[in-house]
Amino acid sequence: MKIKLKHFLWLFLLFVQIAAAQESISGKVTDKKGLPIPGVNIIVKGKNVSAQTDFDGIFKIAAKKGEILVVSYVSYDTVEVPAANNIKIELIEVQNELEAVVVVGYGTQSKRNLTDNIARVTAKDIQQIPVSNVQNALVGKLAGVQITQTNGKVDGGINIRVRGAASISAGTQPLYVLDGIPLINDDESSNGAPTNPLLTLSTNEIESIDVLKDASSAAIYGARGANGVVLITTKKGREGKGTFTVNLSQGVSEATHKRKWLNAKQYVELLQEAGRNVNDLESVEDELEYLSQGTDWRNGAVDTDWQDIALRTGYTTDADFSASGGDEKTKYFFSGAYNNTTGIVDSNTLERFTARTNVSHKVTDRLTLGMNLGFSRSLIHRVQDDNSFSSPLQSVAQAPISPARLEDGSANPNTEYSNYLLAKDNTFWKTIMRRLTGKAFAEFRILNSLKFNSDFSYDLLSQTEDYWQGKNAPFMATDGAVFASSVNTENYVSSNYFTYDQTFAEKHTFNVVAGMEFNKYHRRYQDVNSIYFSSDDFQTVDGGAEVNEGHGNETDYAFVSQFGRLNYSYMNKYLLKASIRRDGSSRFGKNERFGVFPAFSAGWVISQEEFLKNSNVLTNLKVKGSWGKLGNAEIGNFASRQLYRPNPYNLKSGLTFDQPGNDDLTWEKSAQTDFGIEVGFLNRFTLEADYYQKDTDGLLFEVPLPISSGAASINKNIGKIRSNGFEVTLNTKNIDTENFKWNTSFNITTNESKVKSLPNDNRDIIVSYNINRVGENISSFYLVEYAGVDPDNGDALFYKNTKKADGTLDRTKTRNYSEAQRIIAGNPFPTLMSGLTNTILYKGFDFTFTFQGEWGASIYNSAGIYQSTAADYFDNQTADQLNRWQKPGDITDVPQARFGGGNGTQDSSRYLDKADFVRLRNLTLGYTLPKDVLKDLGMSSLRIYFTAVNLLTFTNYEGNDPEARRDDTGIGEDFYSAPPARTTAIGVNFNF
Repeated sequence: MKIKLKHFLWLFLLFVQIAAAQESISGKVTDKKGLPIPGVNIIVKGKNVSAQTDFDGIFKIAAKKGEILVVSYVSYDTVEVPAANNIKIELIEVQNELEAVVVVGYGTQSKRNLTDNIARVTAKDIQQIPVSNVQNALVGKLAGVQITQTNGKVDGGINIRVRGAASISAGTQPLYVLDGIPLINDDESSNGAPTNPLLTLSTNEIESIDVLKDASSAAIYGARGANGVVLITTKKGREGKGTFTVNLSQGVSEATHKRKWLNAKQYVELLQEAGRNVNDLESVEDELEYLSQGTDWRNGAVDTDWQDIALRTGYTTDADFSASGGDEKTKYFFSGAYNNTTGIVDSNTLERFTARTNVSHKVTDRLTLGMNLGFSRSLIHRVQDDNSFSSPLQSVAQAPISPARLEDGSANPNTEYSNYLLAKDNTFWKTIMRRLTGKAFAEFRILNSLKFNSDFSYDLLSQTEDYWQGKNAPFMATDGAVFASSVNTENYVSSNYFTYDQTFAEKHTFNVVAGMEFNKYHRRYQDVNSIYFSSDDFQTVDGGAEVNEGHGNETDYAFVSQFGRLNYSYMNKYLLKASIRRDGSSRFGKNERFGVFPAFSAGWVISQEEFLKNSNVLTNLKVKGSWGKLGNAEIGNFASRQLYRPNPYNLKSGLTFDQPGNDDLTWEKSAQTDFGIEVGFLNRFTLEADYYQKDTDGLLFEVPLPISSGAASINKNIGKIRSNGFEVTLNTKNIDTENFKWNTSFNITTNESKVKSLPNDNRDIIVSYNINRVGENISSFYLVEYAGVDPDNGDALFYKNTKKADGTLDRTKTRNYSEAQRIIAGNPFPTLMSGLTNTILYKGFDFTFTFQGEWGASIYNSAGIYQSTAADYFDNQTADQLNRWQKPGDITDVPQARFGGGNGTQDSSRYLDKADFVRLRNLTLGYTLPKDVLKDLGMSSLRIYFTAVNLLTFTNYEGNDPEARRDDTGIGEDFYSAPPARTTAIGVNFNF
């Protein structure tokens, strides 16, 4: 008994000793303002023991009192403190770009340890810029990202190319992810011009936007990452005193540029001369008599500026608020915004409401629950597409001698072409987009280093369109008509994944993410058309006597995915990353339904080596490289299926074979390589340079089939393209004192996107003015080359460009257009892009401006054959046609005016122009009142500001604007396209 009791006492003392040795220390980590910092790493110095703070900044770690805790977090100085129970640790934020935290798929990572290429903007970079869409606020700020609004309509579509094109026939837009929700970005327009579904977002709710550009960063999104991934993160509440912010602004807009057109006197003189030159003056003057509607056209009684009517002064009103705060248990963020934009294009307006609620609650020390919920409603009054006679900008083709309105104020119906004012007075096209985004999430911390996240996300985009045409609408033959459509698109995603973070021996840091995801998409569409209305007072479907047409369809797709990612760092200087995603999609053939998308990257932080670690000059030096495979799944939901379509006849049902199936059809695959270097000097200058190459294989094409097969073509994966170039970003702190700070950010990008192979033995693919040819830029312009004017007789000339026996081109000039061969004449995409942003702070003043430039692209004005033809017909002409050839010896590039003579009016490089430009994209000047002035008002700050967008443009482009493109079809074309708006606004920002 004594021996057993002795052993028991010995074991009890040993247990007490071990328990004492494994004493648990708890504490809280906050910033200088007392706000908790989640995710902070705490290590017991000299031991393999670590922990992380939870969402409320609280941690527990197995340590004894007096042991040294090493506390570190990105963007903050690392500190060492002795362990003590209930210890409070304050971290000081460092103003160091390397410590910035960027958002990556399913997590975050510090810029210092990043081996990917990710471009980022934060709320301060885009807030208070008076644009109606989020994407336009990013222009010029991101290397390798080209952002272009189709034209100056408020609802104009947006084209974004990340590091050039990754496809020819499939989708080219990036994947947008809002707080983990893949956003619906379908263009549901029925009027021929695209809408921008991301109009439904407001900048006031956005915390940051991170663009994943290379394969290493985007591969975690697998089959949908080939065109880049745009991660949008909304604002969250933080523990501490509640804050309330209000922002109000009012802006005025006008067109960036207007073309010069002939006035009435010039128009008449040119038409008369053109008629005399072909001995047809009498018929010309008869038409002028008709167009003038009985007014004295010979003496300029009417001189209508149709462009001035079509383009008006626009107005923009913005109002938004946000409230945020919380305690150690619950955090909240609420926001609301209102935008009312009267566009510069007549009859084109936008009214938008948005609201957001983000809430999180800590249920226990280990479990956190939350929900993000956003809603928006956008009402757009639209005009027809650029290729419609009732579009305002096509009115520039009208004769200036034609009155726009009659004496009674009604629109003149007797113009050369349909008077768009008839559409303005007797039609409307109303589009309403309603969007609901929601995310419910749970985070359970299993261990200090291991957590599990479960997210359920939902995106609903509902759009209705109502197109009413009254009895007096253009081309109306049924006493009125109404078209109404409705489409509901929903996308839900279930994501479940584990995250493991741990540091061993103070040297080896691991971050592992593994999980799975299910994505389901569903779309339901229906429309109906009604005709024969008794009165224009009835403007809905049920007012018509006959419902003569209707359509409806449903479609869906699904993705199921598994993904994993490993980040490893050794002593914060040797960096490795590997990721893999396996995607299965219902869109592809049953034999190729699943694909695997791996990626690898590595980095070496040379500045952490002993020979540079203490350098005060070279403060950062890192080399990195990555490789990975991505996919493009934007090919339609049923491209691989054998399809039949209904084909009723005489009220009898029937089916028609519509599309052959291809069980081997799969996504386009893109292999991407990136090499880069990051350099920092004196903690004031940072330089990042990258070379990238993007090879896309298995391009989707419709391959022709024999007639005997019963189908014209079949979808196959054939073809290759390559995009490559350089990106350089330079950030400098020019002046950094207490009262005066001046920072500069400069980026420059080169890009070439060329075709490497095509189907049918590399046969050229020609569509309208564009060609895809092996070895040439994607969608190059393919045109007959204009050779100017014969000075002897005023004939238009063209280069033959036929191939001679030795393989060279015959550069002989000819007046016979049919003798000339088409050549590759230009590139619709820029090969060089640049952005320059300066931010200057002086005491209470702040001044920021961004210049943006593009070079190497051309625009083809496909309306030139009507508007720049030296009076070939009755269209009004651009002012440069006054330089026409008139007598032998005249040297000019404008042929002799010949009414109906077709003198140089054919499609050719005559209407191709360089689109190089430099633009002052945005400028903001603000003043923040001193705090002692505000203390009696209960405000923490009050700022008054002036801001402008597209303030100045430097270009030799002769059209409306070097960024305006036609919105109905075509690549790189201008066709009566509206220029973007130049907007100036004043505003005030209150903070409580």
